[in-house]
Amino acid sequence: MNLRAKVRGGRLQLDEPVDLPEGSEVDLISVDDDDLDDEDRARLHAALDRAEAQVANGRAIPAEEVFRRLGISPRR
Repeated sequence: MNLRAKVRGGRLQLDEPVDLPEGSEVDLISVDDDDLDDEDRARLHAALDRAEAQVANGRAIPAEEVFRRLGISPRR
């Protein structure tokens, strides 16, 4: 899910409604703060598009399962 927000009064304000449960936590990454060149960014977006298609086709596993397989305790 890609969301775009603007800073207003020192707070982030989304430009569009979202379909997330109340109280959801979202990690934000500033698009001005990365070191990707155009080629790397294109590869990233292609990978995200493939991942989104896999999820839409039911070819994904829950994050909890990934953490379990890796022996990692998810952050809460």
